[in-house]
Amino acid sequence: MGQGFFGLVLHGHLPYVRHPEEERSLQEHWFFDAISETYLPLLLMLNRLRDEGVPFRITLSLSPTLCTMFLDDLLQTRYVDHLHRLIDLGEKEIRRNEGNPVLESLARMYRDNYVQNLHEFIDVYRFNILKGYKQLEKEGYLDIITTSATHSFLPLYQAFPESIEAQIQTAVISHGRVLGNDPKGMWIPECGYFPGMEKYLKAYGIRYFFTAAHGILLADRKPRYGVYAPLECPNGVYTFGWDLPSAQAVWSADKGYPGDFSYRDFYRDIGCELPLDYLGSLVFRQEIRVKTGYKYYARTGKTGEKQPYDIREAERRAQEHAENFIYNRQKQICKVSQLMDRPPYILVPFDAELFGHWWFEGLQWLERVIRMIGAKDSGMSMLTPTDYLGLYPQNQKGVPSFSSWGNKGYAEVWLDSSNDWIYPHIHKAVERMAELVERFPAESGLKERVLNQAAREVLLSQASDWPFIMKAGPAASYAAERVKEHLYNFNQIYDNLCRNTVNTEWLTRLERDHNIFPDIDYRVFGKKEDRT
Repeated sequence: MGQGFFGLVLHGHLPYVRHPEEERSLQEHWFFDAISETYLPLLLMLNRLRDEGVPFRITLSLSPTLCTMFLDDLLQTRYVDHLHRLIDLGEKEIRRNEGNPVLESLARMYRDNYVQNLHEFIDVYRFNILKGYKQLEKEGYLDIITTSATHSFLPLYQAFPESIEAQIQTAVISHGRVLGNDPKGMWIPECGYFPGMEKYLKAYGIRYFFTAAHGILLADRKPRYGVYAPLECPNGVYTFGWDLPSAQAVWSADKGYPGDFSYRDFYRDIGCELPLDYLGSLVFRQEIRVKTGYKYYARTGKTGEKQPYDIREAERRAQEHAENFIYNRQKQICKVSQLMDRPPYILVPFDAELFGHWWFEGLQWLERVIRMIGAKDSGMSMLTPTDYLGLYPQNQKGVPSFSSWGNKGYAEVWLDSSNDWIYPHIHKAVERMAELVERFPAESGLKERVLNQAAREVLLSQASDWPFIMKAGPAASYAAERVKEHLYNFNQIYDNLCRNTVNTEWLTRLERDHNIFPDIDYRVFGKKEDRT
């Protein structure tokens, strides 16, 4: 059996959703569901592997917006309230399903999961689950890296280098403040790369980043090892391309493991089916329904024909799929290793929320994969890119091609007729922000606060999530309103500064509502000398 390395990258990100102006926010549920279904269960799983002596090394990207929400007092309190509502619903569901052993058992499982989340969140992590991830990094199991400040699709800002600098510098500073160290790597949002991006990364100490497979394969020179080893950009920054067969085994809508009919259906939820008065406080104003996490059916058949979810059958399939994944990777390594003078490096990136949230059994599958790789006879060992570069610092030089991991591989997802209208407005805001830096190069006090808030609003308008949501359809109106809101706020500040006036009350409220990047310096949008 050939020997090879396996690199698992989990990308943790959510857009900045925080609405103190509302008693409860529908969009904040995105964050609460992510904690309950991915980030707390993932911590539980990783700690279990560590305690049982299973070797693993994982790269975890945590975006500055997600970290900010993890640390936010308001969102922490609201998450606890959210869990209490779901636990209360679970008690009702257990009573409602008495006499139906299958559904009652599922209701108990979900209720118990929420009870455990509440215990972990309050008693173990004291409202701050970043503590758990930082501890795993300290113990050598994780390599935590960052992404750009608000997850901006950077190729669409090539004409505005000050904007790219602001995204990267703000992210690196935020990472250091929150996690206590400098990130070694960066997940460039959506794997959106353009030739020359590496000069910005090098300026802020980033050693490596990731690209889609075709970014490597279509590089300016033919990669000797394909995607099974990194390329070194001319300035010494490394890029790792992800392995398409490994990723498609999970990501493919047609053939990926999550589509198996034995797995739980994501969309059929009692929050969309039961009477509103029964759901009680989980219903939002204007009778808006939300998903509760209480889901009783497998993916089988059409909506009205689905079969009840069978936990044991799903667990069996997760085991089979993990074995299939490892078997295929072993065959892949055996074949590729004959063509290389070093062990092949199979790097596979996933959105973290795929595991547990979108694919309920995903964490079971992932745990089994990690355990099998850790076995002595697996022929594989887990390495992070940092580990790999320590073993093999000399790599082929080359420049990747323009690419992303979006549909069709380029920029279509973030730039089409559904969302292209936002860019002239955002680009104008970037130009005006640079103008403000030139006009006010050394402000302090109130005016500095105003300028810092202007910088925050520009960054928040650039999140790649908003054009993605506009194209995807659901919540498109919310995404459009968010872009408009941040641009409106920026333009209000710009106009006020042109008139040399400041609405202190409005500014204070805005700082309270959008309290991200507390240490931002508006001068980050200033013109820079050309990077080489």
